[in-house]
Amino acid sequence: MAVRRSSFVLRATPVTIIAHLMGIAAVTLVLIWYLHFREGLAFKSSNKLKIFNVHPVLMVVGFVVVAGEGVMAYKTIPGTRKVQKFFHMTFHLIALLVGILGVYAVFKFKREVGQPDMFTFHSWLGMGTICLFGLQWLVGFFSYWFPGAEMPFRASFLPWHAFFGMAIFLMTICTAEMGLVEKFLSQGLGRDKEAYVVNFTGVAILLFGITVTLSSVLPRY
Repeated sequence: MAVRRSSFVLRATPVTIIAHLMGIAAVTLVLIWYLHFREGLAFKSSNKLKIFNVHPVLMVVGFVVVAGEGVMAYKTIPGTRKVQKFFHMTFHLIALLVGILGVYAVFKFKREVGQPDMFTFHSWLGMGTICLFGLQWLVGFFSYWFPGAEMPFRASFLPWHAFFGMAIFLMTICTAEMGLVEKFLSQGLGRDKEAYVVNFTGVAILLFGITVTLSSVLPRY
């Protein structure tokens, strides 16, 4: 007598919904942190900390969350494969440009307060991540969009493109978490309300990274 065996199959849709919620939570928390507890944002101000504050906000909102949305574009955007590819590429381009602006903000802050650049592992990892992100985008653009490589190359390169893309995205998550820890230790936040906001921001970013990664490997339907 044959025994029917059932298996639990998780689809991408509920995971992407959770990822969207975690992304919204991360953006909301980082804005509360820097607008409510850290005096706001400015590219030009006598209060130099406002210039620095632009950096973490842009990196979380743009370089982490928008990049994650780009990873999930093939699971969340309705339409043809070409339409999904366009949004995948566009989200990542926006993330790259916002990330570059965020890096500019922190270099501007360091220059104006006379602090040395690139002396922490967070800064090393962050610079490496954004450089690799840009290289990945360029390779993907010229291989899969314009002018587009030959089909055999595109097919054979696709697993590596996906692998390096996820590796770089996870590097952005690690860099963001390290930045939170670095900021936490340098400010000595203790057990006040701001510390809870920072901790929950870190949790939201971590869960966003996990759910985006899981969504990318699950079937859409």
